[in-house]
Amino acid sequence: MKSYMAKPSEVERKWYVVDADGQTLGRLSSRIALILMGKHRPTYTPHVDTGDFVIVINADKIRLTGKKLQQKTYFRHSEYPGGGKETLAADMLREKPERMIELAVKGMLPKNRMASKMMKRLRIFKGNEHVHEAQMPESITL
Repeated sequence: MKSYMAKPSEVERKWYVVDADGQTLGRLSSRIALILMGKHRPTYTPHVDTGDFVIVINADKIRLTGKKLQQKTYFRHSEYPGGGKETLAADMLREKPERMIELAVKGMLPKNRMASKMMKRLRIFKGNEHVHEAQMPESITL
């Protein structure tokens, strides 16, 4: 018996809405990464992008455990000498909570060319509303 291998033309993508209110950042991000990769499907094929679209709402109400709000830092560099900058997690949560979830999910995806395609299917919103009602997304709890 042969194993089933999905073809890119056979993949039908669904839309899911995830409410991040009160969710822990790491646990939420790992579940989102699984959906973006398509590992939640029985037709998962490693070399074919079989993932679905994910809409995250209430990104500003995400939770971090322990002392991560005061101790965790996000580092970025401008590629100029002395251009390194650090941002505390508390500041990032206040100013750009979407970026915080985006970085966490991106770190959990495979490090290959498909990762950028997967990240394009992730939509993150600060508040309770999103603009993708026309796609009729299913609400899931993680």
